[in-house]
Amino acid sequence: MKAGLQFLAALTALLAAAAAQAAGADLGQVDKQPTNWVAISMFAVFVVGTLFITKWAASKTKSAADFYTGGGGITGFQNGLAIAGDYMSAASFLGISAAVMASGYDGLIYSIGFLVGWPVITFLMAERLRNLGKFTFADVAGYRFQQAPIRIFAASGTLVVVAFYLIAQMVGAGSLIKLLFGLEYWMAVVIVGALMMIYVLFGGMTATTWVQIIKACLLLAGVTFMAFMVMAQFGFSPEALFARGVEVKTQLAVNGGKTAEDAAVIGRAIMGPGGFIKDPISAISFGMALMFGTAGLPHILMRFFTVPDAKEARKSVFWATTWIGYFYVLIFIIGFGAITLVLTNPEFADTAKGIIKGGGGSANMAAVLVAKAVGGNVFYGFISAVAFATILAVVAGLTLSGASAVSHDLYATVIKKGKADSASELKVSRMTTLALGLVAVVLGIAFEKQNIAFMVSLAFAIAASANFPVLFMSVLWKDCTTKGAVIGGFLGLISSVGLTVVSPSVWEAVLGYPKGSAWFPYSSPALFSISIGFFGVWLFSVLDRSPQAAKERAAYKSQQVRSETGLGASKSSGH
Repeated sequence: MKAGLQFLAALTALLAAAAAQAAGADLGQVDKQPTNWVAISMFAVFVVGTLFITKWAASKTKSAADFYTGGGGITGFQNGLAIAGDYMSAASFLGISAAVMASGYDGLIYSIGFLVGWPVITFLMAERLRNLGKFTFADVAGYRFQQAPIRIFAASGTLVVVAFYLIAQMVGAGSLIKLLFGLEYWMAVVIVGALMMIYVLFGGMTATTWVQIIKACLLLAGVTFMAFMVMAQFGFSPEALFARGVEVKTQLAVNGGKTAEDAAVIGRAIMGPGGFIKDPISAISFGMALMFGTAGLPHILMRFFTVPDAKEARKSVFWATTWIGYFYVLIFIIGFGAITLVLTNPEFADTAKGIIKGGGGSANMAAVLVAKAVGGNVFYGFISAVAFATILAVVAGLTLSGASAVSHDLYATVIKKGKADSASELKVSRMTTLALGLVAVVLGIAFEKQNIAFMVSLAFAIAASANFPVLFMSVLWKDCTTKGAVIGGFLGLISSVGLTVVSPSVWEAVLGYPKGSAWFPYSSPALFSISIGFFGVWLFSVLDRSPQAAKERAAYKSQQVRSETGLGASKSSGH
């Protein structure tokens, strides 16, 4: 923890210097935001408070089981709040509100898509995961399979999903710190990366869980107040809010040089679908990514191993779905609040320009600026600190799942063949955390201009194409074999990543190739890559007639009994 305290001192000095720089900007440069000392103070309080939680958690983190799953002693209610905290990420809070501000009704597809994945987990996965699993989803997928190949696939899938998901969080964090402190974007991303590494390195799952719970409570309270204040401006009439939104978008179009007739069409477009996703294949593909991706996200699946038994796992999903559903309804109101309160406010003119041009960077701060509009500097400071907490907690959870994939799946199971001691596994996990932190910082800087909700949708597409087919088929289909799961899983992973890279969202928007030059015409590859993944698992399992495959099929009965009843599963984490 000594290293953590030394880093905190260095971070405090850096932030103090940034604040002084911003304060200097107040006197000499009118184009910079004035220093918001309230926001900075709340930010500092949160950072110090969570570091103390980390110090406390570090004293309890003695073994690999403690590091990965908090020793399996977290209750269903606590875990439900922590899952909600994990899920209500920067993409949800900042990205969806920005998407609603930019596209209106179309932004709602994110809320619905993210939410409807939960019934899949509730009814098909939660109980089975807890009964079969230990630390990672590979424990479940590979329960009756050969360990080395399935672990190599699971670690590959986990690390790719974690990398894409991390990008979105780092972009959100960088934009937020830049707005608050007036720092250069890259410096902001480096600070977030360093803080996240401290949480995970020292506190493990216990610290990550408690940071998530506290952050979820603060975020739910914050968005409730924001939505209440937005609706209060319109006499609690949704119709009045939507009518004002149409009016604002129409006026902005007129100001942008459109004729009155064209401007009216643009204004009304925010109340109907079609502006964001232009054709049925894109809509189906995008929806499938959001829906099935939830059941393939490694950092969400990991949370089911932190509870004592399957009953608490089910309870976790119930509470998580409740909080997440409530949150997404409010985010839609806040997104329309951003149209009516941010785009019409001269103070936020830069953001308005960013939206009109379709820019991602400053637009991601829509929700934070709504907070300033409805609650002044104090509430702005509170929401900024909560948004930062949101990002830090999610990044910590993601990093933990990536670290566990390398240390538990690759090092302990594949390299050491199950004979690794807890201390060496923990050491590898911490080294992986440092590596992932560096990767997150580099990618966060590279993808600065992207809408973060969209970046997360790409991570969902990869999780849905690689992890979900393998998990689903290995648990529910008796004829699934190691060969089928591994080849099918890799086909889903490679096709989803490949199609994502050659889609307009990366080929044109990130790599800078001319518009219309992308090899794959749809932004989300899920419809195609999920189909490839499932087909691969089925085909190579059916073709596998080896003696090993016969043993794996025969072992399905005992797996089914344990997954359905919990017989043989321990009450705390572990087989």
